[in-house]
Amino acid sequence: MMHKLLLTLSFVFFTFSSFANDTLKLEGLQAPVEVYRDPWGINHIYAENEHDLFFAQGYCAARDRLFQFEVWRRQTEGTVAEILGERELKRDIGTRLFKFRGNMRQEMNHYHPHGEAIIKAFVEGVNAYIGETEKNADLLPMEFELLGIRPGYWTPENVISRHQGLLGNIGQEMQIGRAVALLGPDKVNQLMNFHPDTPDLALDTAINVELLFDDILELYNAYRQSVTFRPEDIVNAKWRAEADMSEQLMEERQMALANLEEERESIGSNNWVVSGEHTQSGFPIMANDPHRTQAVPSLRYWVHLNAPGWNVIGGGEPEIPGISIGHNEYGAWGLTVFRTDGEDLYVYDTNPDDPSQYRYQERWEDMRVIEESIAVKGQEDVSVALKYTRHGPVVYEDTVNHKAYAIRCAWLEVGGSPYLASLRMDQAKSWEEFREACSYSNIPGENMVWADKDGNIGWQAVGIAPIRPHWSGLVPVSGDGRYEWDGYLPIKAKPHVYNPESGIKATANEKQVPDGYPYRNAVGYSWSDSYRADRLAEVLNTGKKHSLMDMAQLQTDYLSIPARNLVPLLKGLEVNDRQTAQARALLLDWDYRLEANSVAAAIYDRWEDQLKDNMHALMVPEKAQKVITSLPMTNVLNWLVSPLPEMGESPVWRDPVEVRDRLLISSLEEAVNDLNNRLGNDMNDWQYGQEDYKHILLRHPLSAAVNAQTRAQLDVGPYPRGGNSYTVGSTGGNDNQSSGASFRLIVDTGDWDRALGSNTPGQSGDPDSPYYRNLFEQWAQDRYFPVYYSKEKVEQAAQEVLRLQP
Repeated sequence: MMHKLLLTLSFVFFTFSSFANDTLKLEGLQAPVEVYRDPWGINHIYAENEHDLFFAQGYCAARDRLFQFEVWRRQTEGTVAEILGERELKRDIGTRLFKFRGNMRQEMNHYHPHGEAIIKAFVEGVNAYIGETEKNADLLPMEFELLGIRPGYWTPENVISRHQGLLGNIGQEMQIGRAVALLGPDKVNQLMNFHPDTPDLALDTAINVELLFDDILELYNAYRQSVTFRPEDIVNAKWRAEADMSEQLMEERQMALANLEEERESIGSNNWVVSGEHTQSGFPIMANDPHRTQAVPSLRYWVHLNAPGWNVIGGGEPEIPGISIGHNEYGAWGLTVFRTDGEDLYVYDTNPDDPSQYRYQERWEDMRVIEESIAVKGQEDVSVALKYTRHGPVVYEDTVNHKAYAIRCAWLEVGGSPYLASLRMDQAKSWEEFREACSYSNIPGENMVWADKDGNIGWQAVGIAPIRPHWSGLVPVSGDGRYEWDGYLPIKAKPHVYNPESGIKATANEKQVPDGYPYRNAVGYSWSDSYRADRLAEVLNTGKKHSLMDMAQLQTDYLSIPARNLVPLLKGLEVNDRQTAQARALLLDWDYRLEANSVAAAIYDRWEDQLKDNMHALMVPEKAQKVITSLPMTNVLNWLVSPLPEMGESPVWRDPVEVRDRLLISSLEEAVNDLNNRLGNDMNDWQYGQEDYKHILLRHPLSAAVNAQTRAQLDVGPYPRGGNSYTVGSTGGNDNQSSGASFRLIVDTGDWDRALGSNTPGQSGDPDSPYYRNLFEQWAQDRYFPVYYSKEKVEQAAQEVLRLQP
């Protein structure tokens, strides 16, 4: 495995043929700025003051990701229907319904003492580049020509939007409420694997459970989904996709999104910090690989920010100033999701004589109403009435049954914009300062880890967490006044450690709440399966002195703990089919690693999927199978290793062990038959990682809308992949990898120039840029590039220098 982790130094210095040196004059700058671009596309920005630093960050990010910026802007403003028509109207309504409407100055200054100035400077920089495109349309990426649109100017409101964040659990709350309505709380608790305690899932008797099956979250879901483009959105017919190909690609996308939803308990991120006693350098190491949807352009964007008071490098979302994962000259930090429940669905009785009134504490209260007009392509503007109760936006009204539903969102409070509080972390000089900065980080709920050059490591759980005095937050509740939040849990009251005795702290979205924790209803009960965390603990606690390459191997580790538990169950079982027996023999002789060229890995992956499907059919009552669409792998594995009595309720299979054994073999037979149908009868052709089975092909947002020639310019890949949802090197459960780490960072705090990183497919979102796909292949091979930090190394590696003058 070591061969794939070698640095790509030989690759980078021959990627581009010439050194670029340019000077631009920009109105709005106060002093000169230098931007050194390294071979991997990272902009190292050197400014003389804070304003110019963030102006330049906005300018460079917009220069690289202008179409991504424009889609973001329209999503934040609720103006997507203006270019895509009526089908996006509900998105725009939802966006405006959930718009932050508080005090903007207070909002911006929450994130940093200079937050207002920083955000405004960033926006000025974005607009400076947009202004250049107005003078020279050739600067626009091809997407603008395809759609016949031009970018709009930004405002601070675009930066502080919440639309893209990991916000809460309202979708799961709706799912659990429906499941409880069908099966009762005890059965749902058994199936869903909440922990460490058993939450109260009982629905309030005031709620009509039959009405929970309406499309209550339609506006919320429309607001949160990514923008989809269709052939009719392309202005010139010669560039449009053929109808059948477009339909096929749209179906693939919908299947991928459905699989992502089913895998929400397994996907996530990894991070860890180890003290110097466990490293070869003698200094702490921090490693982080956040797992999100794979996309082109990438969700993450690397940048180096250097000015008086600032010297920080790492990654974040390009549309947000600052850096959310990275290091400065004092310490390094990273994040994974810490489950925090910041959303609740409230159900109201409404006045039969006036549906804009709802019952609260035995009286009628008026909803607050905001009237807005939405531009819709191809038709007249649409006027909408946005309604709010004291708890939050009204997402659904049932005038026949006199009901209304509103979502209370902790993230609509001041400070709810994702990742912006990282601005404070970027300047932290110690654990104490870092932890103080964390106290401003409301969204998303995160496990923040820290390692510094003085030898300290720490972990702090963050995220705004409503205190629920007497209910779990996992099912809808009545809005009549009996379910009120009792403020918010201070972030420093969340779990944390500093310099643990073990010298190691790792998180992978698994349960991080200690037994007896007093605020269970504030932080949630749903956690990812622990297999990634278990593997991290297994490797990090061996007692060896770890190197940077050891950490790189661990980030891309494909050993499957579920496989290690499930495969031995096949020993001694009778198999009648010859090919199934051959498949079993391969599995029993396998090392449990889901490598891209492995036939055994291919067989196991299909067998695991089939086992999950069959256990779902066996354990979930038929009437609830469309609500509970998947089961936690922890439950599936536990039920198979130690079969439950209720597995034997069938009159044919009364013995639960017999049920289990037959299920193991029948699932393997089904997996073999599926591979035969998909890949042919020759088992040698069943390698994991091929284009028809476990690969990565990044589809551009316009991919399904354009013809094959244009699509080839936009899409990136394919390339073989290994792993699955439960390996540390997480690649999801889709054949075409749709989630996992697009960005990785490993930092040795003893030498900042020795940091390693990766990103995919490139820093730029412009298909014509040399930085659009230049990182893809090395990323797909699980390789890293050096992340230079010192001015000396940055200048030596620079591929381009851009000088910005006032």
